[in-house]
Amino acid sequence: MDKQWIVVRSKPRSEKVAYKELVNKNIEAYLPLLKERRKWSDRKKWVEFPLLSSYLFARINLKDSIFVLQTQGVNTVIKFGEKIAIVQDDVIKAMRLAIDGGYQLEPTEYFVEGDLVEVIAGPMKGVSGIVARLKGQSRLIIKIDAIQQALSVQIESKFIKNLNNKSAPIL
Repeated sequence: MDKQWIVVRSKPRSEKVAYKELVNKNIEAYLPLLKERRKWSDRKKWVEFPLLSSYLFARINLKDSIFVLQTQGVNTVIKFGEKIAIVQDDVIKAMRLAIDGGYQLEPTEYFVEGDLVEVIAGPMKGVSGIVARLKGQSRLIIKIDAIQQALSVQIESKFIKNLNNKSAPIL
């Protein structure tokens, strides 16, 4: 069986420890790190911090997941039901290319077509609607039931929150 990327949840603020320990066990791991220049009262310094707080990735044969779980700094391996969550190689490659290319990545809530959402910032704050795709773009559909009409507006995902599933992990 081929190795696959899995999602590993570290203990709080232990992403770098978990990454280092996985590598020490000869397990291929990836911890997407962003660099930011932080300013203190006496100096400025470049600081690396995880793109996804408490998450990193390991490339293993699924049957070997116990070795990941037995690693210092690791809290759990992410599963959906009884199945280990698998991340496609292309997703890892895209993250690496974006970070190495200097793009400004930021985690955002995960939405799918049909999700009921609410606008949490901006002039439309408090409005709820449904996520839809029109002409390849994600759109917010506002239904006006009284007149059986709907309006479509493009809105950045950072301005909306999902009302369907409030406790889903952000991956």
